[in-house]
Amino acid sequence: MLETFKNAWRIEELRKKILFTLLILFLYRIGASFIPVPGVNTAIISEMVNSYDILGFLNLITGGSFEGFTIFAVGISPHITSSIVMQLLSFAIPSLERLSKEGGEEGRKKIQRITRYVSVGLAFMMSIGMVFSLRSSLLTATFLSMATVVCTLTAGSMIVMWMGEKITEKGIGNGVSMIIFIGIVSRLPVTVVSLVANIINGTTTFWVLLPLVVIVVALFAGIVLIDSAERRIPVQYAKRVVGRRLYGGQSTHIPMKLNSAGVMPIIFAMTLLQVPAMICQFWPTSSFTIWYMKWLGSGTIIYSVLFAVMIVALGFFYNAITFNAPEIGKNLQQNGGFIPGIRPGRPTSEYLSTINTRLTMFGGMFLAVLATIPSLVIGLFVDSFALTATGLLISVSVALETTKQLESMMLMRHYKGFLNK
Repeated sequence: MLETFKNAWRIEELRKKILFTLLILFLYRIGASFIPVPGVNTAIISEMVNSYDILGFLNLITGGSFEGFTIFAVGISPHITSSIVMQLLSFAIPSLERLSKEGGEEGRKKIQRITRYVSVGLAFMMSIGMVFSLRSSLLTATFLSMATVVCTLTAGSMIVMWMGEKITEKGIGNGVSMIIFIGIVSRLPVTVVSLVANIINGTTTFWVLLPLVVIVVALFAGIVLIDSAERRIPVQYAKRVVGRRLYGGQSTHIPMKLNSAGVMPIIFAMTLLQVPAMICQFWPTSSFTIWYMKWLGSGTIIYSVLFAVMIVALGFFYNAITFNAPEIGKNLQQNGGFIPGIRPGRPTSEYLSTINTRLTMFGGMFLAVLATIPSLVIGLFVDSFALTATGLLISVSVALETTKQLESMMLMRHYKGFLNK
């Protein structure tokens, strides 16, 4: 990975992309750490974060900005939720489906514009929920002060959304994933220092370090294993004569990744599970909110089960969007390719679809186990959200995906240079 970044740094075009990404992430960290929302007592919110699991979870996703209640306290969650909603509606509403499939670049821009509008509405609703649930932390609970906080949080969320889009457009990696990644990574030094301080003070015993290190190393190994695993479907191209030349007769393969959706199912699942908790913030003292936080809140067994099920389900949903087995089978047939032992056309498409379903199921279950069970085990040793398996899973996956994107960019540049010669 370090060698990849070293080689990419030598290329001027990639160096500019890396510097642009680092600049945007640096500006995001400044806003997330040092620009608080006016009129809010952050000391009270910090105590609440340490008392309620759902607030600690939000603090993890926003990179600590929720604890300090900065302008980026809402974070990127509204944009992620709106993206999921728009993808679901594209299957249910025929006009949106036509726009996404047949609209081309203009259709993609229209859907992106609608997604932004939905993001604004969700950010506004989440900001209102935060203000109502945390109104005890407001210095003055007047309508004007509450409206100021709501508008500030909504505007901050839209700035984060813009930053994510700019990283995707002009930088390196997926913008949403990079923002969540830098938020989680920024909490790791604080967590390590806190853990060492607890050991020195005697609050935490020294023997917990060994099982903690073993779990973290096992997580890293499992994440790298599932991210790099793939099944290669052999493909044979038939020989054909064009004029006086003989074409075809080559053997290749179709690489099908075990976890082609990457870290997105986890991010989607985490975001969707926030929605009920956000709604409960409107009525923080109601009996339903108390019941929900006790039985379905973050850290409970039911929450972990729902989290695992949603990871698997969203993995299938993401693969249904990105993997088109009929189109692949059609392209193979048109180019004289076939899978040994499988007839071209529809049988090939069905075979690829079956293989993709099995891989998605196994990869999703493995991903769900990595995201849930180790977190419960780590919670027995360390009371820190930054060291959960979910945080490590997102961090390592995003780092691997970014490295692969850099490698593909360098490979494309190599081919361009060869063709220009």
